[in-house]
Amino acid sequence: MTEPIYAIGDIHGQRAELDRVLTLVERDGGPDAHVVFLGDYTDRGPDSRGVMDRLIAGQQDQRPWVFLKGNHDRMFEWFMETPTRHDSHLLVGYHWFHERLGGIETMASYGLDVPDRIRMKDLRARAEERVPAAHVDFLKGLHLSYQTDTLFFAHAGIRPGVPLDHQDEEDLVWIRDEFHTETGPHPKIIVHGHTPVAKATHYGNRVNLDTGAGYGQPLTVAVFDGNAVFQLTETGRVPLTP
Repeated sequence: MTEPIYAIGDIHGQRAELDRVLTLVERDGGPDAHVVFLGDYTDRGPDSRGVMDRLIAGQQDQRPWVFLKGNHDRMFEWFMETPTRHDSHLLVGYHWFHERLGGIETMASYGLDVPDRIRMKDLRARAEERVPAAHVDFLKGLHLSYQTDTLFFAHAGIRPGVPLDHQDEEDLVWIRDEFHTETGPHPKIIVHGHTPVAKATHYGNRVNLDTGAGYGQPLTVAVFDGNAVFQLTETGRVPLTP
């Protein structure tokens, strides 16, 4: 009998929400529950640093947690490189510190303001003084995907028709339309976040767990137990069906 797997959607700097759903997980599955985090740990919310501290602490305690890389995590990681790297997937005129993306809020959680006029290299130098090396190492070590016999976990999704073992990083952290419009079966059920929905949704071939924590909505955690899928709530498991 396989152990249940818990999956937590996009956290986006919401430390209090992360603590809340981890309490639900421990209540349902105990302190050694197997958890997959779907990425986007930082940006938009008020306490990206606190989220990173909590996740790294769990990693250091050798909890059976799997950390996937989201597009926002990659933007943070690339900004901290020398020289800093820009994500070319972004629309022209967008960058990590665009008001819609959340880099400003992330830097604020580390005690660093982002002035209106500053060169990126100078901001990067200031960030190096504030962002712990352990946080940068954590970002570099994130996985792009995780899979079991029946489930495939990725931040954004997959490109339909491409074997799971040959998925491109760009798709795993960024894809939307081509993945969302595919209604046919995938080789496995795809568990993802990245695109906010009003509530956790099982589409038959995929399960979306991004419920908008980055915009102040509750964070969602689901449990995959055998062939059944549940959303964890304050009152226990609630079936999540297509």
